[in-house]
Amino acid sequence: MTGAKRVIISGGGTGGHIFPAIAIANALKRIEPATEILFVGAKGRMEMEKIPAAGYQIIGLDIQGFQRKSLFKNLLLPYKMFKSVLKARSIIKTFKPDVAVGVGGYASGPLLYAASRMNVPYLIQEQNSYAGMTNKWLGKNAEQICVAFNGMDKFFPAQKIRLTGNPIRKDAVDIEGKHLSAMEFFNLSADKKTILVTGGSLGAGTLNKSIMAGLEKIIAADVQLIWQTGKFYYKSIAEHLANKQNDNIKVLEFLQQMDLAYAVADIIISRAGAGTIAELCVIKKPVILVPSPNVAEDHQTKNAMALVENKAALLVDDKVAEQELVDKVLELLNDPNKCNELSNNISKMALPNADEIIANEVLRIAN
Repeated sequence: MTGAKRVIISGGGTGGHIFPAIAIANALKRIEPATEILFVGAKGRMEMEKIPAAGYQIIGLDIQGFQRKSLFKNLLLPYKMFKSVLKARSIIKTFKPDVAVGVGGYASGPLLYAASRMNVPYLIQEQNSYAGMTNKWLGKNAEQICVAFNGMDKFFPAQKIRLTGNPIRKDAVDIEGKHLSAMEFFNLSADKKTILVTGGSLGAGTLNKSIMAGLEKIIAADVQLIWQTGKFYYKSIAEHLANKQNDNIKVLEFLQQMDLAYAVADIIISRAGAGTIAELCVIKKPVILVPSPNVAEDHQTKNAMALVENKAALLVDDKVAEQELVDKVLELLNDPNKCNELSNNISKMALPNADEIIANEVLRIAN
């Protein structure tokens, strides 16, 4: 390979976009350490903190998404879009990238549009099983579209699609041989089954309410529970449980050592973000998904259905989770055949080396 390649990675807004972006950048540096990388994000969004923390430079665009709930807030959108495209053009002129990468999120649109007008080839990484508006629009001129689910030719030209999977946190899914140390870490008993509930770092209100509603049933079943509440819910849940004095229930605001939580779980209850699903496929444990209804174009339900249709996960609708989730979990815990079926089928959907496959595609395009 001649000369260090220059790569712009654009997008962000949520952890589901930011983490894959960082994973691709890290893989580029592993494969070709001389690669020069610049991130472009949206001002005021999470990426403006997370990307520098990961050791990369980022420039922010003054861009927002379409606000479905407040049409008034959209009045400035055309102006912000025009201004962001101009700034993206200026960034491209200065940085002179060989290739651009879009991972979704507000900043992807202006940057990739500017790249297409300036003859800079670009790659799109679509995390979800249902493509967002921006990516569908940009897909026509992309060199390559890396996807995580089958059937994405509904949204993109089939000849441009490559099934790569979503980049995952390698440390989080490294569970081999850790079952005993995980038992000790969480102070759990090897004689009892363990349920893991994870709603992400912010927590998931529905999951927390559902576990609270069925808590007495969990206690009566004498099973163990690792309950990651998220920072918004931790205090009230911990106070509520203070008088229960039950060694089977471990309540945590955040799981620093996700690998140990995955290693010790017999069943996992989770939302259905694309990054989480990619990890769960590699973990190969029985999963019950409760998709969040509060995401654009109901992505999470579509992500979850991609697993359900392959008999690789069970789904409980957000609207009925408080009434049905705990019963469904306890029923599954007592059905080893169903647990085996789910484990086997979800393992067939694992694509563990997405970061390196995508990074190699980026370098191929750059050449």
